[in-house]
Order: sequence, then C-alpha cells, then structure tokens
Amino acid sequence: MIFSLKNKVVIITGGSSGIGRAISILFAQQGAEVHIFDLQSPLSDETISEVKQFNISSNFHPVDITNETLVLDEINSLEKIDILINNAGIAQIGNVENTSSEDFQKIFDVNVKGAFNCIKAVIPNMVSHNSGVILNMASVASSVGIPDRFGYSMTKGAIKSMTQSIAKDYISKGIRCNCISPARVHTPFVDGFIEKNYPNNQDEMFKKLSASQPIGRMAKPIEIAHLALYLCSDEASFATGCDYPLDGGFLHLNN
Repeated sequence: MIFSLKNKVVIITGGSSGIGRAISILFAQQGAEVHIFDLQSPLSDETISEVKQFNISSNFHPVDITNETLVLDEINSLEKIDILINNAGIAQIGNVENTSSEDFQKIFDVNVKGAFNCIKAVIPNMVSHNSGVILNMASVASSVGIPDRFGYSMTKGAIKSMTQSIAKDYISKGIRCNCISPARVHTPFVDGFIEKNYPNNQDEMFKKLSASQPIGRMAKPIEIAHLALYLCSDEASFATGCDYPLDGGFLHLNN
C-alpha cells in the first residue's frame, strides 16, 4: 500500500480536533499506532474512539505540552517513536501595541515552547534508532505580514526556523524534519475564533476570511492531513528541511 504507516508509532499534539483530528484518523487508517497528546475534552474521547477502530494500540495522553516534565515522562513511556507531529497551537489577535506581556507569553509557551518540549524529548529516541520524522505545523503567517497577528506570526516564524535547524542538525542521524504552512483552514478552532472576536458579524467575517484565498474557500482539515501523510511516509524519504505552503494561492496569487 502506498503511503503505508504500518508498524509506525506516531505522536500528534493537538490531535483531538481540527487538523490534528484529521491527521490522527488518517494515520490510523494507514496503519499507524497513534498517540494523541492533548488537553482532555469531549472531542478527545470521540477522536481516540474513532482512531482505535483502525488501530487498537493507539492511545490518548492528557498532556499539557507547555509542561516539560510531563511531556518527557509521556514520551519516555513509549519504546519507539517513528513520527512526531507538532500540531497543537493557539491564536491571538492584535498588533504589538495591544499585545500584553501575558498574551505574548501564553502564545509563545503553547506554540513554540510546546513544540520545543516535544522535539527535545523525542530526539534521543529517534537518534537511538537512527531514524525518525518530525513534522511541524507552521503557517503562511510565517512568510508574509498579516494584520493584527503579531504574536501568532512570531510563533509561526519561530516554528519555520526551528524546522530548518532541526533538519540540519540531525540529517546525519536519519531524522527528517519539515513543516506545513497552511492558509486558513475551516476547523472548530476557526469557528470559535470568529465567534469570540467578531460576535456581531460572524457570517461576514467567515466570507471575508474564505475570500482571502484566491481559490475562494478555506482548506479542509483532511487536505492538510493528506500532505502530512505524504511527508511522514517513506515515499517522502528525500524531503527534509522544507516548508510546504498549502494555501489556495494565498502567498503567490494575491496580486
């Protein structure tokens, strides 16, 4: 089977909803043993139940990825880790003037330090097996200026740079590292974001955000998952140190 993940052990942070849920289910369908690292929620029970239909060895780990000790303990409980997907993240609205120190620290802790904690914990395992794949979720916001996304853009720029650094440092150890930069993806995360920040004109804002992609719509989570599957599969063994925009033309056709 092409893009098979049979006998692969995968950690997916933020794997309970949105893009992470789509990746978790697709990877299980392809034979992977999926370990979801996420905060406990009704969605986490629903997602792991569906994942287990395809791989009974899969498991949910109630992990706050900002807690370095907890992340290390959970990762060390797994004998072999083939793939790490750093998908967990939060958003924040505002320019530098109306971004508080507390908001800045919170988004940095989740989006950057959370990924750092997971990468640092998983690297020794991968090095010991002389193989591994790390896939980080960046954003088009790491490459272009987007209004009122100061904190979020900062974190995604960091993720993109971390990806290249990890790829360079561990290429001789059999570890590949890439990132995906989606444009806007229609997830519960986006719906909640619009509801919270634009309560009086939700429909208008949804249409506006959709239209910002030249293709005329937001991406579907499964579309991001399909690219993730390729990049984590053996078929992508020549791919490392790269950022893969999946953006409906956002970066190059908005002119």
